[in-house]
Amino acid sequence: MNFEKLITKHVQKLVPYLSARRIGGHGHNFLNANESPKSEGYFLNSSSLNRYPDCQPEELIERYADFANVHKTQVIATRGSDEAIGLLVRTFCEQGKEGILIAPPTYGMYEVAANTNNILVATAERNTDFSLSADLLIEGVKNASFPVKIIFIDSPANPLGTCFAKSELEKLLKALPDTLVVLDEAYIEFADSSDDLTVLINEYENLVVTRTLSKAFALAGIRCGFALANETIIKSMLKVIDPYPIADPVAQIAIQALSDHGIQMTRDRVVECNKRRETLRETLNNLSFVKKIYDSSANFLLIEFTDGPKVFDAMAAKGVILRSFETKKGLKNCVRVSIGSDAELEELIRYLKALEIK
Repeated sequence: MNFEKLITKHVQKLVPYLSARRIGGHGHNFLNANESPKSEGYFLNSSSLNRYPDCQPEELIERYADFANVHKTQVIATRGSDEAIGLLVRTFCEQGKEGILIAPPTYGMYEVAANTNNILVATAERNTDFSLSADLLIEGVKNASFPVKIIFIDSPANPLGTCFAKSELEKLLKALPDTLVVLDEAYIEFADSSDDLTVLINEYENLVVTRTLSKAFALAGIRCGFALANETIIKSMLKVIDPYPIADPVAQIAIQALSDHGIQMTRDRVVECNKRRETLRETLNNLSFVKKIYDSSANFLLIEFTDGPKVFDAMAAKGVILRSFETKKGLKNCVRVSIGSDAELEELIRYLKALEIK
């Protein structure tokens, strides 16, 4: 029997999200997934592993609510912010009839989550400098051939590293009160901004903010993220989420990371990461084959080289794995570099300086 015939048509056509681990690469210095260069030590109590965990561990929810300055009823914990993206699509969009709006180049999981659930995808244009404005997003919604239920905006953006201004966000929320605006803040802890946009959740019922412990908290391995929104949206997402999304060991580690000590470690880690980012920027600017380095408020730099594929392949041959964006809209010759440790970045620079590229 040809079992492919049993697969739904939209899944047969689906191109999965190519995460850094899925792409793979043989090396020892992985600067392709925007991970923290090291982890911290945590304690685990295994005495209750025979029991199913709570769907939403109360202490975890309360601690993240305190950290994000929202009420606990405005928080849902998910398996990374990726699950939150999928939950929003499944909860609010009718299959084959409604959809989402994105503004490429942007995080690839928005489109994959939509395609996986047979949800339509519309695109909005960016300005020539890749910045994003409310007007362009509003125009994208109006020009879509179907009802747009959700707009996804990554801020700081991946792979661009830029932030979406608070004034533009408020303009968008006011102009489209019947459309969900999802602000993906996976890298927000690295951003040098005094604007806490979570306060807008109480003013605008159509705002959702997604967060993660994978980046600044250095916990990519436990897959723990959050969505922040008004209580009605959170309750709706809780209808759709799987019964036991947060494993007990995950909750234990996340709770420790969200302690006063854990939060302070994260803040210290961010300061050091941002220093290394700017040191790397200064060094890269001295290389003749670097055409442009994009401004970044995240733990990575997007770099345009005179010959991006040659740089990418040369580094891979040395065991230094980067992330190429050669095929993404407007990013020919662009390579993204995660801000690793001092030793990892020093190795990268040593190999780059040895390259001969015109």
